[in-house]
Amino acid sequence: MTTDSLLLGLVFAASLAGFCALSLAMDRHSEDVFGRGSTPGPWRRWLQLGGAALLCLSLVASLRAAGSTIGWVLWLGALTAAALATVGLLSYAPRRFHWIAFAAASVTLCSSLLAASVT
Repeated sequence: MTTDSLLLGLVFAASLAGFCALSLAMDRHSEDVFGRGSTPGPWRRWLQLGGAALLCLSLVASLRAAGSTIGWVLWLGALTAAALATVGLLSYAPRRFHWIAFAAASVTLCSSLLAASVT
């Protein structure tokens, strides 16, 4: 597997995990996923910071994979696809949302470790 394909997978997985974390930091989406009355509480700040960090990681991977000109376009496309996937998951599968978010975070971690070891 080449470094570019790992980085492309990392771009989407990190974008999806970042948007999932940012949405779970919101009261309304947290209630949709975990049930009525559940709020992020003290986890809110960590979810916001983690979501922002994952989106920044997605940008870095995009710029490394496609260069400084096409990388921005790739990143915006990945953000759009990940945002649409997040909205779809929250609308149609809110009870499975946290499992998919965890899977996206796991793929992000594995892809970043593999991409770092290959280079």
